[in-house]
Amino acid sequence: MVLQSTRWLALSYFTYFFAYGIFLPFWSVWLNGEGIPPETIGILLGAGLVARFLGSLLIAPRVKDPSHLVTALRLLALLTLACAIGFCFGNGWAWLMLVIAGFNLFFSPLVPLTDALAATWQRQIALDYGRVRLWGSLAFVIGSALTGKLVSVWGHNAILYSLLFSLLAMLLGMLLRPSVMPQGDARVQSDAARSWRELLTEGPVWRFLLCVTLLQGAHAAYYSFASIYWQEAGYSAATIGYLWSLGVVAEVIIFASSNFLFRRWNARNLLLLSALCGLLRWGLMASSTELGGLLLMQVLHCGTFTVCHLAAMRFIAARQGAEVIRLQAVYSSLAMGGGIAIMTVLAGFLFEHLQGGVFWVMAAVVVPALFIRPPAASSR
Repeated sequence: MVLQSTRWLALSYFTYFFAYGIFLPFWSVWLNGEGIPPETIGILLGAGLVARFLGSLLIAPRVKDPSHLVTALRLLALLTLACAIGFCFGNGWAWLMLVIAGFNLFFSPLVPLTDALAATWQRQIALDYGRVRLWGSLAFVIGSALTGKLVSVWGHNAILYSLLFSLLAMLLGMLLRPSVMPQGDARVQSDAARSWRELLTEGPVWRFLLCVTLLQGAHAAYYSFASIYWQEAGYSAATIGYLWSLGVVAEVIIFASSNFLFRRWNARNLLLLSALCGLLRWGLMASSTELGGLLLMQVLHCGTFTVCHLAAMRFIAARQGAEVIRLQAVYSSLAMGGGIAIMTVLAGFLFEHLQGGVFWVMAAVVVPALFIRPPAASSR
C-alpha cells in the first residue's frame, strides 16, 4: 500500500509521539504499580535516559545516506516494539533495567532520523515541516489524556497495553510505502571540518551546552515523579493526564507563534527567559499542589522547555556548515538525554526523602544558567 509522503511522515510523527505521550508521563506510574520503590524507579528511568543519550549519539549519525532513512526507521520501530514486549515477561529490577535500556536505545533515534527524512523531503517535494510536525504534538496530548482515562478505569496495566498498541501502530504505519522515496545525497563529505575537541572547547559552545543541559536537566523530577507526586496529592490519573496535556498545548502554541513573539530575540535572551520561568515553575511546584497552581505550572512548560529549545535552535542555526549537524547531535544527546539521565537518578533518591522538596533542588539547578549563557554575539 502506498501513502502520500506528507501523510506518511505525519503518521510517523503521530504514532511516535502518541507512544511517547504514554511512556513519558506514565511509565513511573506503571513501575510504581508493579511495586518498584521510588529510588529504583529513578535508577531505571535514569538508565533509560542514558540509553536515549547513546541511541541519539551513536545510532542516528550512522545513517548517512538519506535513501536508507525509511529502512532504518522501520528496523528501529521493530526493535523498539520487541523491547517493549519484554516488559510483559517480568518485573525484577535487573530484567527491567535491561528492557528499559533496550527500549530507549532504539526508540530515541526515531525522532532525529524522522526529522532528517523531513529535511530530505523538504528539498524533494517542498514539504511544509511545521504543518506535518504539528501532528506529533497533537498526538502527545491525545496519548497522555487518553491513557489517564484508561488508567482510571483499568488500573496501571492499561499503560503497558496502550504502549504496545501504539508501537505496533507505528511499525505498521512505517511499513507502508511513501509515494516519494527519499533520494541519496551524491556530494562527498569534507574532512576539513574542525575536530570535535576544537568545537566543544570553544567558549560560546560549551557555555551554551552547559546552560541548556542545566535548564533541560531541571525537568528530570517533573518527567519522572510529577505523576506520582500528584497522585499522592489525591489527583486522579485522568486529571494527571490532562495536566500533562496542558503543558504540551502551551508548548504547541509557543512553537506556532514563535516567529511573531521572538523574532528579534537572540539565544542569550531566550535562555534568560527560560531560566526565569524555571525558577518560578519549580519553586511553585515545590510549594503547592493546589489545582490553580498546577495549571499555572503546566502553562509555564512553554517557558521552561519550549523557549529553551527555541534558543538552542537559534544558537545552532547561527553556526557554520557541518558544525550545525554536529552541534545538533550533541545538543540532542547531552541536553535531552545525558543531563536529564543524571538528574533523574539524583531525583529518585531525593524524592524518596524530600517528596515535593525535590523541585526546590531543580530550581537550584537552574540558577547557574543565569550566569553562564553564551554572549549575544554568538547567539543571534
